[in-house]
Amino acid sequence: MDKYDEIKNKAFEANLSLPRLGLVLFTFGNVSAVDRAAGVFAIKPSGVPYSSLREDMMVIVDFEGILVEGTYSPSSDTKTHACLYKHWVEIGGIAHTHSSYATSWAQSQRPIPLYGTTHADHCVSDIPCAPPMRDEHIAGNYELETGFQIIEALAEQQLSYLEMEMILVANHAPFTWGKTAEKAVYNSAVLEELAKLAYLTESINVNAPRMKDALINKHYERKHGKNSYYGQ
Repeated sequence: MDKYDEIKNKAFEANLSLPRLGLVLFTFGNVSAVDRAAGVFAIKPSGVPYSSLREDMMVIVDFEGILVEGTYSPSSDTKTHACLYKHWVEIGGIAHTHSSYATSWAQSQRPIPLYGTTHADHCVSDIPCAPPMRDEHIAGNYELETGFQIIEALAEQQLSYLEMEMILVANHAPFTWGKTAEKAVYNSAVLEELAKLAYLTESINVNAPRMKDALINKHYERKHGKNSYYGQ
């Protein structure tokens, strides 16, 4: 048994869930799973269709984005994942998709407004959109700079990565994360639904108001607060 089999399996299963959930086409996206004790993560190989993906294809990389184990080239987004794992020590999985509605909001360079209780069940803020990357960073280590772009965007808005587990990157697409790779994928699916609902809300009423704070807090706290009562 390979010492990385567990995270390879987690990354493999999480990646396969992306097409099942309708979050990717062809090779658009990737998921990774981390082993904190070993200081590595498993990630999808670059450019491999999901229909051809096998567990033994998962690539092992360290937090500098350097290949540790594998015969395939890792995802082109590997250094973004590495940057987030290195600086956000409490996350266990990262997902990146180009799902239609969330990516459309990213291309519009707009955060996703908090219009309803479905959104508030998951977070109390608009879903942030990191600003367009500066030219010198585009010309430099682009994928690594994408990681810093995400980190800085949350810091500037005083949002915790433990509470806001999703973001849009302007003109690019969404990234999500969580305690596990499975939770990161869950957050990608939630983000896509929130993006769709916000789009439909504005198509019905272009002047739709943001939901009031009392209702936002009620819905978030009933699921996530110290006195939460949602679920079994």
